[in-house]
Order: sequence, then C-alpha cells, then structure tokens
Amino acid sequence: MSSEEISLNTVDERVSYGIAMNVGANIARQGGVEIDLAAFVVGLQDGLSGARPRIAEAELQAAFKAAQARIEQAAAAGAAKQAEAGKSFLAENAKRPGVVTTASGLQYEVLRAGAGAKPTPQQSVEVHYHGTLIDGTVFDSSVQRGETISFPVTGVIPGWVEALQLMQVGAKWKLFIPAELAYGNRAQGAIPAGSVLVFEVELIGIE
Repeated sequence: MSSEEISLNTVDERVSYGIAMNVGANIARQGGVEIDLAAFVVGLQDGLSGARPRIAEAELQAAFKAAQARIEQAAAAGAAKQAEAGKSFLAENAKRPGVVTTASGLQYEVLRAGAGAKPTPQQSVEVHYHGTLIDGTVFDSSVQRGETISFPVTGVIPGWVEALQLMQVGAKWKLFIPAELAYGNRAQGAIPAGSVLVFEVELIGIE
C-alpha cells in the first residue's frame, strides 16, 4: 500500500501517524542527521516487538555521540549565519528615519505615541504584540490569537524589559531586538538560534 492509499480513519492510525510526524519534524528541525528510512523502520519494528538489538549498545552510543556532534556543528553554523544576517539587518535598519538605537543595541520605532504612565520593573503590563523574524516569518502573535496578554515587566526577554519601561500606556512601538537581548545562540521553538526579533508592541495598560 502506498502512502497515498493509507487509511487514517481510526484512532490508532491517527495516533500512529501523529507520533511519526512529530518524530520526523523534530529530526528535521535539529538537522545534522540524514535518516535512512529502511533502517529507521527496522529499528521501529524491533523496538515495538521487543526484539534483540541488532547493534551493540557501545556501537549505538558511539553513533549517537557522532550524530550529536554533527547536530551541534550544524546548529553553530546556523546560529553564525543568523547572527551575520541580523547584524547586517540592524546596521541598515539603524539608518532609517525614526529608528532609535539605545546603548544596549535595542532599536525601536514609535508607531504611535502614548500619553499614560510608564511601567516600572515591579509592575505587570497588558500588551498586544506581533512577533516576526527579519524575513517576516511570524513566530508568535497575540494579535493573530485575538487576545491580549499580561505578564510582569521583568518576566520577558531583556529587549522587552528595556522597551516596556520606556513606553507609555497607549503607545505602539516596533522593536528590533538583537539576539543578545533575546534568546542568544539558543533556538526557541520556531525561532532559530542567533535570531534578531522584530515585534510590534502595543502597551494596553499597567496592572
């Protein structure tokens, strides 16, 4: 039966498909390993049936160690590429009229000025936001979800902590946050390591 003819109607079929889909997606995100589907299927079948492993434990551990090294190298190369792209983006963005660069390297653009109070580190805020990578890829958005979010001023990434204390209630800013003020060289969900983050942030209120 080809993949196009497989039924995905029962609970077990759908759960089986979902497990495999998640495993494949995780492997693809990490990179560094080329999956041999034939070997993968044999290993899956042996694991499900409780069969004796076809490879000695020491050999498996050595293979996993080598694969992990490749994954780490791929991640480092990806982070370096992202960092270089982000550096170039911020350098050009800083030249645009209306963009302010702070001492930390945070950049912001006032889309709408506020008239209310500024939050302090001890307070919580209610905001609307839309977050993208520099290529426009959306990774998180309360705007798309249709509901605001509240959190402590100091409970977010450093770039947000700094920006929130500069904003007044009612303001809407566009933030350009260097990786070192965001997640650094760590990947975070859909955010690749070394990424500059772009947010449109509206400060709704102080709680």
